[in-house]
Amino acid sequence: MAMSILKLRNSPALRSAASSARIGVSSRAFSKLSEGTDITSAAPGVSLQKARSWDEGVSSKFSTTPLSDIFKGKKVVIFGLPGAYTGVCSQQHVPSYKSHMDKFKAKGIDSVICVSVNDPYTINGWAEKIGAKDAIEFYGDFDGKFHKSLGLDKDLSAALLGPRSERWSAYVEDGKVKAVNVEEAPSDFKVTGAEVILGQI
Repeated sequence: MAMSILKLRNSPALRSAASSARIGVSSRAFSKLSEGTDITSAAPGVSLQKARSWDEGVSSKFSTTPLSDIFKGKKVVIFGLPGAYTGVCSQQHVPSYKSHMDKFKAKGIDSVICVSVNDPYTINGWAEKIGAKDAIEFYGDFDGKFHKSLGLDKDLSAALLGPRSERWSAYVEDGKVKAVNVEEAPSDFKVTGAEVILGQI
């Protein structure tokens, strides 16, 4: 099946939290993102912030990138994760894409994008630290509007992360979603790795 959207449940890594503080419980069972969705129309007026240093931010007058510039007329693989400098994100999620860049290029993918609910300066420092900035395009969703518009926002306050996002991936062609995967819990890494999305292109 081209799309793997799983019901939400608590993160296994956080089950030690009090049962009254259930992680990731949401009023919705599924994200708004699905096959055929126009990702730019689903998040109208929303833009992302390309990873950069503070000085680069100042010199660019804190410019942002409209979704149309990212997706229109392009074949894009995008994956979202709960946060820079976190365990699964740093040790598994990003490395899985970095190690498969040649395969994405062979399939005609124009860009592989990582997006996180972080400011662009934090995600820039993280991308440089894990040695992935030259291979993958990193964007911040500093206020979470992008993920909220797509129904992929997640409250991870019990892990001291606050409003964040699901762990997810998608293949997008000219703005239209062709395949999308969302993990059952943000701490999982089962359906959003590079190997899975490569099989869906």
